[in-house]
Amino acid sequence: MSDQIRLFVIDSLREMNYDVDGIDDETPLGPAGVDLESLALAELAVRMEDRYAVTFDESDLEEVAAKTVGELVGYLSAGIAARATSPAELAPAIAAPVPTE
Repeated sequence: MSDQIRLFVIDSLREMNYDVDGIDDETPLGPAGVDLESLALAELAVRMEDRYAVTFDESDLEEVAAKTVGELVGYLSAGIAARATSPAELAPAIAAPVPTE
């Protein structure tokens, strides 16, 4: 899953007209790397929300701006995994009748 997320992030940056040549997991999203501005960061967050059904609030965006590409991929992977194992996701499985012999 991490490879798909990484590809999605890099493709999104490319579509947002950022130079993605040489971007790897160690590339910072902030000034020393991709140099995402606040509006671009918000656009990337919306793209990630739309694609992966995760949500970002304002404080999350500040954290994302300080991350590297690899850290962002890990952050998204953890968010997706947490959502998939939340009680709301498990409720239908718990409520399903158990077959009896």
